[in-house]
Amino acid sequence: MGDFFLVAMSVLQSLTTLFVFMLGLGLLAVVVIFIIDITQTKQAIRRNFPVVGRFRYMFEHMGEFFRQYFFALDREEMPFNRAQRSWAYRAAKGVDNTVAFGSTLSLTPSGTPIFVNCPYPMLDDQVQPPQPIRIGPNARKPYDAPSFFNVSAMSYGALSKPAVQALSRGSKMAGNWLNTGEGGLAEWHLEGGCDVVFQIGTAKYGVRDEKGELSDDKLREIGQIDQVKMIELKLSQGAKPGKGGILPGGKVTPEISKIRGIPQGHDSISPNRHPEIDSADDLLDMLTHIRDMSGLPVGFKAVIGAYGWLDEVFALIRERGVETAPDFITVDSGDGGTGAAPMSLIDNVGLPIKESLPIVVDKLNYYGLRDHVRVIASGKLINPADAALALCMGADFVNTARGFMFALGCIQALQCNKNTCPTGITTHNKRLQRGLVPADKAERVAKYSQTMRKEIATIAHSCGVPEPSRLQRFHCRIVHEDGRSIPLDEIYPEVKPAI
Repeated sequence: MGDFFLVAMSVLQSLTTLFVFMLGLGLLAVVVIFIIDITQTKQAIRRNFPVVGRFRYMFEHMGEFFRQYFFALDREEMPFNRAQRSWAYRAAKGVDNTVAFGSTLSLTPSGTPIFVNCPYPMLDDQVQPPQPIRIGPNARKPYDAPSFFNVSAMSYGALSKPAVQALSRGSKMAGNWLNTGEGGLAEWHLEGGCDVVFQIGTAKYGVRDEKGELSDDKLREIGQIDQVKMIELKLSQGAKPGKGGILPGGKVTPEISKIRGIPQGHDSISPNRHPEIDSADDLLDMLTHIRDMSGLPVGFKAVIGAYGWLDEVFALIRERGVETAPDFITVDSGDGGTGAAPMSLIDNVGLPIKESLPIVVDKLNYYGLRDHVRVIASGKLINPADAALALCMGADFVNTARGFMFALGCIQALQCNKNTCPTGITTHNKRLQRGLVPADKAERVAKYSQTMRKEIATIAHSCGVPEPSRLQRFHCRIVHEDGRSIPLDEIYPEVKPAI
């Protein structure tokens, strides 16, 4: 008993010594921080309130997460609220997506869409599966796109390797396409066997020569890859119209450097536009050249602000011949997302999809080009109602990026530009990437895509049409400022061909 007491006393004495040592070390650290804070001149709070002032910055950072999980209501967060995210998570997991007691969505705010249900909705034996839609009938390799809902442009570099692997595998399971984004084509895009849309950004990553100019040889190589079905020329994107792509140097790894043809560790800043495109003539020349070199359907992506230039392009197509028209136009919303963008652009530049999409569709109708040019809607369309509204407005396809990011497990930490994404989606930190298992997340990507198509079809059937592509503007009403809803076809009346 005496030996045990001596051992216990010895341990207690050691712990006391360790505690005193740690306390002294902590006090020394506080003194050092106090001296640093009170002598520095860059931050007034730390200079006036040394040590204690540092908590202000910590609380400011942690406040984002506390608001998201404890204080924000289900429908009030931005850019996506809890209700939107929760739906995407449930869809990706394939769990029950029904709700009880009543909707938490207020139908009175201006701009709210309300779909017009039919007294005789579709019965199960009247429902029709969506049919493939042909894009680029004049291209040597036209594309019969099997899915009207697809993965929007996200570059490898902005996304991690396991994220791209999961998107590729999941897209193959679901039968939708995957857009590479402007960062070039990586083997991970092709790994899953899905259809791929190759995007050419203003820096020409993946198809540039030693001078950074468009390479015909590389265009031919892209056209020979069976999985690559189309080429999208990016003029602008919704999160940063008038600004090229931005990839922080910390995310330019040796592999990214090789794919893009840029120095490792340096910021990847794309030009604000394609230097060789300065007019409608230049744009059509570029599209025709890419189509001729690759043999693939070719279109362009743009966020719409000013839109007189569309009249110039469409009028010129009528002069040159409809075979010179883009095979598709991707209309990106002014509230689109990105990994990095100036706040001045992401907040206040570019029209939202609810306004820009009808403009593009109506102008195509006016110039008699609607049957020749497919329209793809992109930007913040992550839930069935958002996508169904785009189809009502005239889109043939709906793309989303952030919806599929939620399917991958994104928690909207808003750290996409810092290489510190906690879910491993937008970081090249191997430790953080470890949490994203491609095989598991691929299943979620597929389920999210399949559930979106199923739920959009449910809306269509309620409106009395057998499949989503039959949705028209009169199937939806938009709530006006006085609280009354107005038919969409009255807000945007049908435009007849004038040419």
